[in-house]
Amino acid sequence: MPTFVERLWDARDATHLGRRDRAAGRYLAFVPDELGRTLPAIGPAAQAAAEDALTVLARADERIGSHGAYLNHLLIRSESISSSWIEGNRITPKRLAIAETLDTGTRVALDVIGNVRATEAAIAALADRDRPVTADDIVTLQHVIEPSLPPGLRTEQNWVGGPGWSPLRADFVPPPETEVRRLVDDLAAFVTETAGNPVVRAAIAHAQFETIHPFIDGNGRTGRALIHTVLHRTDALRGILIPISTVFAGDTDAYIAGLTAFRADPPRLDDWIIGFAQATERAAANAVQLAADVVRLDEQTLAELIAYRRSRGLSPAAPRRDAVVLRILASLAADPVPTIESVALKHGVSTVAAHRALTELADAGILGRTKDQRGRLICWTADRHLALVALTERSNRIGGGDTDHRRPAGGPAVPDAAHVGRLR
Repeated sequence: MPTFVERLWDARDATHLGRRDRAAGRYLAFVPDELGRTLPAIGPAAQAAAEDALTVLARADERIGSHGAYLNHLLIRSESISSSWIEGNRITPKRLAIAETLDTGTRVALDVIGNVRATEAAIAALADRDRPVTADDIVTLQHVIEPSLPPGLRTEQNWVGGPGWSPLRADFVPPPETEVRRLVDDLAAFVTETAGNPVVRAAIAHAQFETIHPFIDGNGRTGRALIHTVLHRTDALRGILIPISTVFAGDTDAYIAGLTAFRADPPRLDDWIIGFAQATERAAANAVQLAADVVRLDEQTLAELIAYRRSRGLSPAAPRRDAVVLRILASLAADPVPTIESVALKHGVSTVAAHRALTELADAGILGRTKDQRGRLICWTADRHLALVALTERSNRIGGGDTDHRRPAGGPAVPDAAHVGRLR
């Protein structure tokens, strides 16, 4: 059974704190049970929900298929945008993509880009089921996501939420720092095991990690990356990444209620698993929708290019199969912000050929031109592909469908109407 440890709060360096946070007092730190390796028994409703979610994941993996390679980056980008909004940082898909291509931008944009790359690398490393996951692996994952912090588990008490800066008024107080290593070792063993329903294992691993809160910062993003790790280690997903946490971002009250149920005495584990399974189904459905939207958009842009070339009397109207302009079109989902240099390098052509193809796509209305403050052209943008990322992120938050008339709380604005109208 979970326990509480009574601790004393005494703000030694209190000059920067308000009167209420300077007050000394006793608080209770929550210490969860170890997980072991096997999945706990759950009720029939939770079992059915987890099995349904697993079926939906398998179908999404199969339906998206070969598109997974380029969709993964879009989906992880969407999840990182949600993470930034949860943490109070405002970033749009277009601004993020430009910063990623040019490797320059606001601190928020660069932080999110780092998170995207770290998540992809960590999932690739930890998804190998032939090697065990260790506490050091989880430490490394957090440090890649939060490189500004010294690596290592926390050595002091932390807490979550509340109106001030004191554990006495916190919404939740994780285990004391003396318990962290033991609990993270146990969590790593649980993540290593692959038996049982993967959705149940991912749900429990994520909730346990957030309960331990083993780091000073970066717990949220690291905990979300662990979901991907579990689903891939267990072969629930093979080709794609499903950003389940973007659904949590749309209803933080339900998410917190689910974690609270997980930590109850006795734990209401079924409540948490059912909510996690429902979020999984919604995110998977939206990933499938994104894949279909990208296919339709690629077909639409090709038709627009041919129509443009025909209107200009260019021959042939349909470019040759190996034409640079077609190769750029085919890669816009993965690289929505091309530059002359990136196109020349990726496709092995001269900068002159790259510039000619990009200019043709811009003149055809397929790409937009982005200039710096001095009016110099710095890149082109596939605004409709980027709008699809925004639509997917918003749909995850509110449950799918048209988001024009129902704005998700705490999320990016609806994409430009001109782009949305040409997408659906």
